[in-house]
Amino acid sequence: MPEMHGERHDPKEITMEGHTTKRKVHLPPKAYVNVDFLRSKDARVIRMLSEYLEPASRLKWQKVEDTIVFFGSARALPQEEAEKRLESARQRLQSCARPSPELQAGVALAEKQLRLSRYYSDARVLATKIVEWAKTLDTGLKRLLICSGAGPGIMEAANRGAREAGVQSIGFSISLPQEQAINPYVSRELAFEFHYFFMRKFWFIYLAKALVIFPGGFEPLTVGSRPGKLQKMKPQMNTDKHRSVLSVFICVHRRFRSCF
Repeated sequence: MPEMHGERHDPKEITMEGHTTKRKVHLPPKAYVNVDFLRSKDARVIRMLSEYLEPASRLKWQKVEDTIVFFGSARALPQEEAEKRLESARQRLQSCARPSPELQAGVALAEKQLRLSRYYSDARVLATKIVEWAKTLDTGLKRLLICSGAGPGIMEAANRGAREAGVQSIGFSISLPQEQAINPYVSRELAFEFHYFFMRKFWFIYLAKALVIFPGGFEPLTVGSRPGKLQKMKPQMNTDKHRSVLSVFICVHRRFRSCF
C-alpha cells in the first residue's frame, strides 16, 4: 500500500474567477472517499469498524432479532446429485481394463459424499421446521432466522430450507483464495462478505440463539496445541458480549445432543 495517501487519485479541477483573472484549483479527495487511504494499513481500524457498523445497520433495517446458525461440511451434496456422481464414477471405473488409483479414489469419494448427503437433507428439513415454528412468534421482528457461512453443502441446505419455507435467511461469507461464491439461497439483502475472521465470528455468535452443527462443521475442541472452533467461541459465549443463553447442538447419526 502506498504510504502517501491519494497518490493514484486524480484531484478535481475547478475554475475560480477573481476580479481580473481566472485560475484552476486542485481539490484533494475527502478522506472517506480516498480509496488508496481506505485500503492502506493506516485505515485498518476503519475497515474493522465497517465490518461491525455496516452489518449492524443492515440487520437493524431488516428488523432481525436473533438467529439459528448452521455449520457443516461444504462438500455435502443433495442426494440426487450424489447418486449421479457415484454412478458416473463407477461407470468410469468399470470401463477401464486396468483401473487407476485415481479412478478408485474417485469412487470412494463419491461413496462418502452419498453417505454425507443424508445430512444435507436433514439440514434442509430442520431449517424448514425451525422457520415454520418461528412464523408463529408474532413479535413484529424477524425471529430465529436461519444463518450460515453462505457456502455450499450443509450451509446451502440450511439456506435452501428457509427459502422453501418462504422466509429470508442470512449468509456470513468470508473472502478466501479459491473460495466458492455465496450460495443462491441466501437472501440478497442479508448476504454479507467479511474480510476479518473475528468480525465474522462475532456476528455468528452475537445474534445466535443456538448453533446447529453437522458433520464437517466443527473441529475437535483442541487441534494439537491449538483450540478448535468451538473452544474459540466458548469465551464469547460465556461473556456479556452474547445477548442470551446459547445452546449448541451437534447432529451425528441423525441425533441431536447438547454440547455446552
